[in-house]
Amino acid sequence: MITFTEAALEKINELLKGERQGGLALRMAIRGRGPGGFNYKLGFVREEDHQTDDAVVEARGFKVYIDPETVPNLENSTIDFVDGLEGTGFKIDNPNPLWGDPVAMAVQQILDTEINPTVAMHGGHVTLLEVKEETAYIQFGGGCQGCGMADVTLKQGVELRIKEAVPQIKQVLDTTEHAAGKNPYYRGPEKGGGSPYDY
Repeated sequence: MITFTEAALEKINELLKGERQGGLALRMAIRGRGPGGFNYKLGFVREEDHQTDDAVVEARGFKVYIDPETVPNLENSTIDFVDGLEGTGFKIDNPNPLWGDPVAMAVQQILDTEINPTVAMHGGHVTLLEVKEETAYIQFGGGCQGCGMADVTLKQGVELRIKEAVPQIKQVLDTTEHAAGKNPYYRGPEKGGGSPYDY
């Protein structure tokens, strides 16, 4: 299913040795998609914390737990660890398409080509999490998280454009935890802030 390079195996085993407790496994999941591809979540969990429907991969020195929704989107992927001028960290080479559903693919295309370039000028981005039963579930990030004008951006820009371009979508729901925003770019309307779609 997935392949680890020697560099990745060495780094993960090094990190495991640095942990204060033994009996740990690596959990891997896909948590949304963005302009750069899949958004991954990697972290250590106790071996006994795996779910009954998790896929279990035996790597050299550790186990990998992968949730069942992620498994199809990780087929034939390679995990590497790079340390170079462009940065240090795990790199995942994933040959799978972002979406198998043509409606989700159409929504992603609108996000990539129209919506994200617009909100990026204001320090934010929009991620498509899922398309289900004529509803697109999205999440705001960057300067849009915690923004007092996020609802205006959603209703007057993002939702309007998605529904116009992809008529199969009847509503767009924002799942962002805006209360968790630390440094929102926009200020509320009472302080003179604005939305990139507030014309």
